[in-house]
Amino acid sequence: MVQEQIETGLPLFIMGPCGIESEELVLRTAEFVHGLRTRYADRAVFLFKSSFLKDNRTSEGSWAGPGLEEGLRILEKTRREFNLPIVTDIHSADQAAPVAEVCQMLQIPAFLCRQTSLLTAAGRTGIPVNVKKGQFMAPGNMRGAVDKLRTNGCPSVFLTERGSFFGYGDLVVDMRSLTVMSAFCDGVIMDLTHSLQKPGAAGRFTGGDRTFAVQMARASAAWGIRGMFIEVHPNPASALSDSAVMLDFQDAEIVLENALNYWEGV
Repeated sequence: MVQEQIETGLPLFIMGPCGIESEELVLRTAEFVHGLRTRYADRAVFLFKSSFLKDNRTSEGSWAGPGLEEGLRILEKTRREFNLPIVTDIHSADQAAPVAEVCQMLQIPAFLCRQTSLLTAAGRTGIPVNVKKGQFMAPGNMRGAVDKLRTNGCPSVFLTERGSFFGYGDLVVDMRSLTVMSAFCDGVIMDLTHSLQKPGAAGRFTGGDRTFAVQMARASAAWGIRGMFIEVHPNPASALSDSAVMLDFQDAEIVLENALNYWEGV
């Protein structure tokens, strides 16, 4: 299903709340993404993403999600109700197979982008994989992750730009990386929300500035990428993760429309 949609060449949008805070939240957000898919069916492909575990947290007491079993139950229900392709993160090799039974694309977190056992297991599931470029990685060095996945049978490998560490407590996006990585993967995704983070800038939590989202979307689309990763939430201020950078439904659609206009040369 996802592979066929990928081959249409339409822009890909991976959207959803950062983490599975509750079944109600996930279904409400999936309904919004489903609505976008209906309205923009001839202009873009939509995948729904949310994480069952947020393992990379600023402080030990931070909320981390419902875990594998409950998370997959909620994601499976979401897929059934809205017929949306599902994406979620995996953090260890033993999660790849059970997650692939529910999801149509796997995602590798940025800090795990070099983990050979994880990439090998993900590739062997036979479904597309999206790898987030580590904040510490040069774009050309992501070729190794792509090779590990393809060697193990992955049909489509996407790389996601989410910014690089810049000094202390900030990220910067070098747009040249979008071109560098596109030369050896099946498409580059711009992580619109995470690239606007300020890691650790809020003390025990990650900060950020969502006000740059529209400009980043325009610039990325005009540069010529394959898609965008956008975290959305009905009330970002109350989100248990990434509250500083997630977009509400209205802003997410504004960003989507801006990006599509630039992709299409409007």
